Amino acid sequence: MNKINKNDMPKMIFKYSWILMILLFCVNTNLKAQNSSYIESKDLVDFVNPLMGTDSSFDLSNGNTYPAIATPWAMNFWTPMTSKMGDGWTYKYDENKIRGIKQTHQPSPWVNDYAAFSLMAVTGDLKFQEDERQSWFSHKAETVKPYHYSVYLADYDVVAEVAPTERAAHFKFTFPESDKSYIVLDAFNKGSMVKIIPEERKIIGYCRNNSGGVPENFHNYFVAEFDTDFELNHTWTDGWQLLENSVNSEGEHVGAIVGFKTEKGKTVHVKVASSFISPEQAQLNLSREIGADTFEDTKKKAKQAWETELNKIQIEDDNIDNLRTFYSSLYRVLLFPRKFYEFDANNKVVHYSPYNGKVLPGYMFTDNGFWDTFRAVFPFFNMMYPELNGQIMQGLANTYKESGWLPEWASPGHRDVMIGSNSASIIADAFLKGAKNMDAEILFEAMLKNATVADGRPVNSVGRAGLEYYNKLGYVPYDVNIHENAARTLEYAYADFTIAQMAEKMGKTKIAKKYFEKSMNYKNLFDPSTNWMRGKNEDGNFQSPFNPLKWGDAFTEGNSLHYTWSVFHDIEGLIDLMGGKKQFAAKLDEVFEMPPKFDASYYGFTIHEIREMQIVNMGNYAHGNQPIQHMIYLYNYTNQSYKAQEKVRDVLTKLYSATPDGYCGDEDNGQTSAWYVFSALGFYPVTPGVDEYVIGSPLFKKATLHLENGNTFEITSKNNSNTNVYIQGAQLNGKAYQNTFIKFNTLQNGGTLNFNMGNIPNKNWGTAAKNKPYSLSTSKK
Repeated sequence: MNKINKNDMPKMIFKYSWILMILLFCVNTNLKAQNSSYIESKDLVDFVNPLMGTDSSFDLSNGNTYPAIATPWAMNFWTPMTSKMGDGWTYKYDENKIRGIKQTHQPSPWVNDYAAFSLMAVTGDLKFQEDERQSWFSHKAETVKPYHYSVYLADYDVVAEVAPTERAAHFKFTFPESDKSYIVLDAFNKGSMVKIIPEERKIIGYCRNNSGGVPENFHNYFVAEFDTDFELNHTWTDGWQLLENSVNSEGEHVGAIVGFKTEKGKTVHVKVASSFISPEQAQLNLSREIGADTFEDTKKKAKQAWETELNKIQIEDDNIDNLRTFYSSLYRVLLFPRKFYEFDANNKVVHYSPYNGKVLPGYMFTDNGFWDTFRAVFPFFNMMYPELNGQIMQGLANTYKESGWLPEWASPGHRDVMIGSNSASIIADAFLKGAKNMDAEILFEAMLKNATVADGRPVNSVGRAGLEYYNKLGYVPYDVNIHENAARTLEYAYADFTIAQMAEKMGKTKIAKKYFEKSMNYKNLFDPSTNWMRGKNEDGNFQSPFNPLKWGDAFTEGNSLHYTWSVFHDIEGLIDLMGGKKQFAAKLDEVFEMPPKFDASYYGFTIHEIREMQIVNMGNYAHGNQPIQHMIYLYNYTNQSYKAQEKVRDVLTKLYSATPDGYCGDEDNGQTSAWYVFSALGFYPVTPGVDEYVIGSPLFKKATLHLENGNTFEITSKNNSNTNVYIQGAQLNGKAYQNTFIKFNTLQNGGTLNFNMGNIPNKNWGTAAKNKPYSLSTSKK
């Protein structure tokens, strides 16, 4: 053996340390390559966690979502029930018993469900009442994908599975050995009917449960076809009274039970579909959408439906958690509004009208609150789905024809929820961005009706509450018993702007001039003594006392610190009111830097939106609710875009995750998710109705948008990391780019936007006047 000279030791250490470093580098590089390869090869839908946001309650919302087992924008969703029939929080992540898997149409726990019924498997002694039949389950024995749900019902040794289509679903129940195996169909309360047809191995019926917004003749007709003969059949009637060996039941709350003798591993398949039109249409929907397909066929088709949509935005990044959050958020954006139409025997688009109860030709969509979704969901559709958004516009035109008014919160018909006239923004933005096949003239007529007609509104949320005051005084007064008056004024002023934008494009110059002027009504509520928006009495004096931290009252689910920024169309005008960019930026800073103090006296208790603001350590910035979600981007109007970059990245990485507590407030029909999707790409639609997006801080190394027109737009971020959140410079299609916004048409034309990121703010990027985003005050000079 050779001895090592001690004088050679330093050389040896140096030599082998370099070898070790090279080996470690190779291993690390290989791991990165494996990780990157794994990300690129994985089906995108399998990044999605439908349980994101399900750890929620009345007191604290981490999303207030349920796992929607569905295809994109489907007429029907399916979800497991951990809660009682009628509970808006139908699936709570921290609960441990399942009562059934139900067809659901619920857009929000606050609006609740309609047209719901459920299926449940039990074994042993018959248990059909919902409290008795519920079974223990564990998330460890639960598979939750958008295209497939599976759960082990521990009390019955049954695995229950479901795979969806747009208007149908395929169930698979795997039973143990038992002489007493049952499937229970609960048609729910508020009016239902079931009929068992043993010779056809079928259950048909209807359910009528709803939370409002339906005509008198509202029904959801269903059909369930089994692949196994029934050994027995029972129904029940009101009061959970069992009717043994019966095949019919109709009443307030009825259901059906079919039984089998099963060997271990016996599978019973059930193909289910429904229709708002007729029993025959339900059967047609089932035959069309599932027919002879196997369970695996249905599951595969549902998975492919999601893959098709999710692949329209392809992300490349090393951080798998960010990918999970992105695609989980994108999944939520692609669920609502719901397709409320069907295809008749001649394959024509028809719908049951939730406004007049008739079956009529054409599209209808529902389950959407425009107060939430005008901000980012519909701008996302205009960017990625102009054909779909054109169909939605056709549906809005049909709503106007059938009810006389545009919807503001539909589920399935008009609901008295929230405020504003935000249908105007949605329609104008679609028209200006080229949504296909929309009836612009009739929709513009409907927008003007909202802005000019006070009488005949079906519910208070439709049209404009306080319209006569607004049109006479330029604001809705605080002291005339119209709640949330300041918020209404600000939202009406912005709606007037979008009317003007659409009128101008249509060549209606007089109307455009009038509504551009009306859009300046936001100035009537600006209080120069505080530099906040403030309620104003009918006599022209500001309401007093005034506490800008008071939630509600003059504002909607927020306070003056949140609503002052709701001047989407004229940030320069607001800057001027505050005395300039320095003062404006200081006000933005104040919201983030102050403690999360609040005044909840208007409500009499701390509502969940307040609590969600309080606990995230971002001062008075309440990202969990919609009014302030655009606010961070307003730094771009003050030559301080680096602050927007920093704060956008904070919200992206701290307030979102693909976990059951993954949101910081209500998800709300895709809006809070759409904020994430846009912001992670690197920009956000601060002003729907304007042809640009405001730039923030891109989250990923690369994002590729496959646009509907066939073009591709790529966003790359060199040196991007958790610390490198600041834009050092940018290039658009190879040329230096200084604008803190990007035009809609620039994106639609395809190309590449490259960012160079760093960990130190570049305070000189995008600071010229021409680099700032749109404001009405400067555009009309």
